[in-house]
Amino acid sequence: MKAAPHIYTLTGNLLAERTLEFATWAPGKTQRATSESFQVGGKGINVSKMLSRLRVANTALCFVGGTAGAECEDWLRTHNFNFRSFLCEENTRTGTVVRCAQQPETTFLGQDRAPSASALAACADFLNAQPDGQILALCGSFPGWAHSNFDPVREMLERWMQRGILIADTYGPSLRWVSERPLALAKINATEFRTLAEDVDSIATSLDTLAPRWPVARWVISDGPGQVIFREERRAAEILRPPVVKEVSATGSGDVLFACLIDSLFVQRTSLRQALERALPLAAANAAHAGVAEFPEPVA
Repeated sequence: MKAAPHIYTLTGNLLAERTLEFATWAPGKTQRATSESFQVGGKGINVSKMLSRLRVANTALCFVGGTAGAECEDWLRTHNFNFRSFLCEENTRTGTVVRCAQQPETTFLGQDRAPSASALAACADFLNAQPDGQILALCGSFPGWAHSNFDPVREMLERWMQRGILIADTYGPSLRWVSERPLALAKINATEFRTLAEDVDSIATSLDTLAPRWPVARWVISDGPGQVIFREERRAAEILRPPVVKEVSATGSGDVLFACLIDSLFVQRTSLRQALERALPLAAANAAHAGVAEFPEPVA
């Protein structure tokens, strides 16, 4: 039997994140949290966390800098991530999550941090040195994508598509770039799809009309707790709906979905429909619990 490929997740905009729990809170007042915790955020980190839960071999790649970056590296080591970090001059982005039982979860994100030229070159060198036949997942935003600093990464990606598998859950300039290349899978949300396609009424109809323009093998377009539209090459778009749950925190649910799709499509080698039928209940279960990839297995 052919060995399963190794998965590399690349997070372009890491987050040093603190969660503050309150009994109640309101703007304009000084308030004291009842508890505080630290975690590392970023789409690729979340995807790697779920892949590890699924027992899929993976390495999380990220850019770190300053004291916040060092704290992120310590957290990743403590939580047994297999990771490789690339050092930047600027401090890693920070953020705060505020939770209260009586109010919706609120997240405050610090300013995006573009990776430095040296870190991007080091990342490209590392991935160029990996064996053929592996999978690289581009995850989240990539601040500074249009800058020449990203040239080594873009050149590496062009080579990677000749010798491995490239997949993406990204947005902004990086999404437009990858959509014009032979991705094995693009998993985005409805808002991101609308940045690629003008005058979108029905996403399914638009996807059938526009997908032939792009050399992407599989599309998955989510719309929060609503429908998921998916399409494989030379097939009409189809729709599935996730289970209805009482949402506690939607954070990371799309990343759980992406990780499950990676496992099903490229390790278990199922169809896209089968992959989604497995992934959607797990993504919904994640939304029904706090944390990312920390939910109990849903009951069938």
